[in-house]
Amino acid sequence: MDALRFERVSKRFLLRHDEHRSLQKWFLARFRRSPAEEFWALREVDFAVPAGETFGIIGENGSGKSTLLKLAAGILRPTAGRLHVAGRVAALLELGAGFHPDLTGRENVYLNAAILGFSKREIDTRFDAIVDFSELERFIDQPLKHYSSGMLVRLGFAVAIHSDPDLLLADEVLAVGDEHFQRKCIQRIDQLVRAGKTIVVVSHSLDLLRQLCTRAAWLDHGRLRAVGPADEVAVAYGDAMAQLDGTIQRIDARRWGSGDVELTRVELIDGAGRPGRLFHTGEPFTIRMHYRATRPVERPVFGVAVHAGQTHLLSGPNTRHHAMVIPCVEGEGYVDLAVPALPLLRGDYYVSASVYDWTLRQAYDHHDRTYPFHVESSPGHTVFGVLELPGATWRHAVGAAESTAGGTGQMWPVSSVHRSPPENPPA
Repeated sequence: MDALRFERVSKRFLLRHDEHRSLQKWFLARFRRSPAEEFWALREVDFAVPAGETFGIIGENGSGKSTLLKLAAGILRPTAGRLHVAGRVAALLELGAGFHPDLTGRENVYLNAAILGFSKREIDTRFDAIVDFSELERFIDQPLKHYSSGMLVRLGFAVAIHSDPDLLLADEVLAVGDEHFQRKCIQRIDQLVRAGKTIVVVSHSLDLLRQLCTRAAWLDHGRLRAVGPADEVAVAYGDAMAQLDGTIQRIDARRWGSGDVELTRVELIDGAGRPGRLFHTGEPFTIRMHYRATRPVERPVFGVAVHAGQTHLLSGPNTRHHAMVIPCVEGEGYVDLAVPALPLLRGDYYVSASVYDWTLRQAYDHHDRTYPFHVESSPGHTVFGVLELPGATWRHAVGAAESTAGGTGQMWPVSSVHRSPPENPPA
């Protein structure tokens, strides 16, 4: 079942350019109206988001992303086409939307939750959890006009996620706020996904898109350019932006960036300190990024991504998410990501390496799946799958175990017992 479906949806706005600087001019203009200019924010957009999916939307400013979310939230109506939305919707769109600046944080929680359809009793039961998540206990009785932009986002996000939505719409909400709060938001979104909720998020950060979303759509001047796996759509969008932006140097099909910081060499190093392409499960593994900065660059973010083959993203850590702040780089240097025990099993893998600005929006140099390597499973390690489970142990006990499902766990009933092996055992 689809939680959100756009069927050839278009949205038109009428733009009038008359300026009435006096009451007389405004009155005369009522009888001599100049023709309005048509502006199509969206044209025949067609895609569906299945229930339980985390879906991303990317595109340049003015591409129609916010208009699309406002249509999904019911704030706007389509000019043409059909739109289907299933279940309760919570929307985090413009900063402070739905809040009144003269009311206190407490009053705005009740106001915003009431708009979402909650009774006072329901809000009372959720109020402490909302305030606790927002971390605004000290300021909850202060007028919102004294809140910073980050505090507004904290409060808005806390109300939205505690409204138990079936569909959460978020427009760049993770771009505001500190690193700690962003991690809390991502963890909470993960919880909503595991609970079967649907998330649609707009973001300029391709790394965030890959981290959160399974699929994505790319909007370009109101038209849908691509829909598909988030990683593939992000690569296509990055390629197009690199070709169009005159400040970006396009080196080849898998590399782009402004060149302010250049990755001159990337080495994959084994436990003995030797660069190579063959590694073993459970052994030390280091990705070393050599760089050259042509000018002083403050707070660069170095990151890597490890892919199984050319398609499946396994992990995408960066220095910012690991709370490592590099104050400034200039000239040459290198950054290491050291893995004490490589958890990958036998197979072929690719490494992406990149350096971005602190916002993760401006690429200085991005090498996309440029560095292949092969892993062989060491004796005694798991032979099936892609990943080893570090620290995992087996244990055996005689007798029935007590239930651990009460409270926080979950148990699944056994519907059938196979007393014979499957016809096609794993190879």
